[in-house]
Amino acid sequence: MSKHVNHLFYNGKRQKATSGRTFSNINPATNREINKIQVASERDVENAIESAKKGFEVWSKMSGTERGRILKKAADLLRERNDELAAIEVTDTGKPISEAIEVDVVTGADAIEYYAGIAPSIHGEHYDLGGAFSYTRREPLGVVAGIGAWNYPIQIACWKSAPALATGNVMIFKPAELTPLTAVYLAEIYKEAGIPDGVFNVVQGDAEVGKMLTAHPDIRKISLTGEVETGKKVMAASADTLKHVTLELGGKSPLIICEDADLDEAVQGAMMANFYTQGEICSNGTRVYVAETIKDKFLEKLKAKTRKMIIGDPSEMETQVGALISKAHYEKVMGYIEIGRQEGAKLHLGGNRFQQHKNTELNDGFFVEPTIFETDNENARIVKEEIFGPVMTVLPFKTEEEAIEKANNTIYGLAAGVFTNDLQRAHRMVNQLEAGMVWVNNYNVNPVEVPFGPYKQSGMGKENGLETIGAYTQLKTVYIEMNKIDSPYR
Repeated sequence: MSKHVNHLFYNGKRQKATSGRTFSNINPATNREINKIQVASERDVENAIESAKKGFEVWSKMSGTERGRILKKAADLLRERNDELAAIEVTDTGKPISEAIEVDVVTGADAIEYYAGIAPSIHGEHYDLGGAFSYTRREPLGVVAGIGAWNYPIQIACWKSAPALATGNVMIFKPAELTPLTAVYLAEIYKEAGIPDGVFNVVQGDAEVGKMLTAHPDIRKISLTGEVETGKKVMAASADTLKHVTLELGGKSPLIICEDADLDEAVQGAMMANFYTQGEICSNGTRVYVAETIKDKFLEKLKAKTRKMIIGDPSEMETQVGALISKAHYEKVMGYIEIGRQEGAKLHLGGNRFQQHKNTELNDGFFVEPTIFETDNENARIVKEEIFGPVMTVLPFKTEEEAIEKANNTIYGLAAGVFTNDLQRAHRMVNQLEAGMVWVNNYNVNPVEVPFGPYKQSGMGKENGLETIGAYTQLKTVYIEMNKIDSPYR
C-alpha cells in the first residue's frame, strides 16, 4: 500500500492539503497504520469548489451523448482494475476480499454504466396550449457534494457521482474518514476516461470538512450516506442555503419468516441480512421475526449454518467474516452484545471477540463472532437500536397482523423483508410494511436499475434508478406565445 499522503483531488490531479493536519488510516484487520491522510483546510475546500465551477462550465455544455461516452469508459476502466481496487478496499474496510471482488467495485461500475446509457435521453416535455406552447428543460443543479459512508466506500462514491455527472453536474466528494483511499483512485479513473478537470473532486477530513460543504452557498445539493443524527445535522445546515438534500441513513429493518417459507432459503436470507460485510450494512434485517410454529426448527438450521462461517484474514478468498471498521465501533458492538445479555435475551451463538488467527498479527484486529440472540422483549435495546455489526435478534410472532405491527414499530423505515410461498400473503404484507425497500424471498439485493431509499427517519430521496435523475436536475418551464397578448390594457 502506498504511503502517499496526497489524497485530495481537484483541478484534475492529486493535491497537498494546506491545513498541516493529518490523520492515521488504520487497517481494521491488524489495527496497524496503512498511511496518513492529509485533512482539507477551508482554503482547500474553496479551491475544490473553484475547480468544480470551472469544470461545470465545460461539462454542462457537453451533450448527453458525449458525457455518456466518457462515463462508459470510466465504467470499463473500473472493471479492468477490479481486483486491484478490491484489494485496496479490503485493507481500508476489513471486509472479505471475496465480497469486494464480487460486489464493491462491480456494482459501482454498473451504476456508472447505467447512467452513462441514460445521459443521452434526459429530456423535458412539450405542452401544446393552442395559440401558445410550453416546454420544460431538465437542467443540472451545478456543484453538488457527496458525503460517503465507510462500509462501501467506492460503491457509494460511484452511486452518488454517476447520476450527478450524467445529468451535467459536477461533484465534490468527501469519503468517510475511516475509509479514505479509493475515492482518489476513482477520481483518477474518471480523469483517464476523459472527464474534464474539476468535474469530480475529492476532499478529505472529518465532520468539520463536511460542515464546510453543507454550509457553502455555492454547493446546490448534498447527498449523504451516514447515521441518522448526522443526517439531521446535514439537513439543518443545508436549510440556510436551501440546498437539495438526499439522505440515506440508518435502519433497524425487520425480516419476517412466515410458517410456509422455505426454511433453508429463509436461513440463507437471514444470514445475508445480518452477517454480510460483518453486519455493517444500513439496510440489514436485524430484527428477524419468525412464526412461532417454525421458530425452533429455524434456529436449529440457522445455528448449524452460522457455525460453519469462516472468520479470518480478509485478504483470503475463503474468509466469510472480516473485521469491524475500527476499535471504537468494535467496542460499540461488543457493548450491545453485553446489553443483550443483561436484558435477558437468550444468546444462542457467538457473542465474543475472535482472535484464533493463523496470522497472529490479526489478533489485534477487530473481529467479532456472528452472534444470534432470541427474545420476545420488543422494548429491548438490541431490538430498538441500530448495532451495525454481526448481531441478529430472533423474535417470535403468532399472526400476520402481529408481525406487521411489530415490524412497523420503529422510527426507521429503510428496508424490510418477507419470506413466504403464499403469493397473496406476500403482496398483502408488502403493502403494509413501512419501508422504502422490501424484498420477498431474498434480502439485500440492490440492482442499479431500481430505486433504493428510505421511509421515516431513515432519510429521504433515492439512490439508483430513473428516480435519481429528478434528484440531480431542476425543471425549467418555458412559455412561448405565438399570438398577440390578450391584454386588458389595449
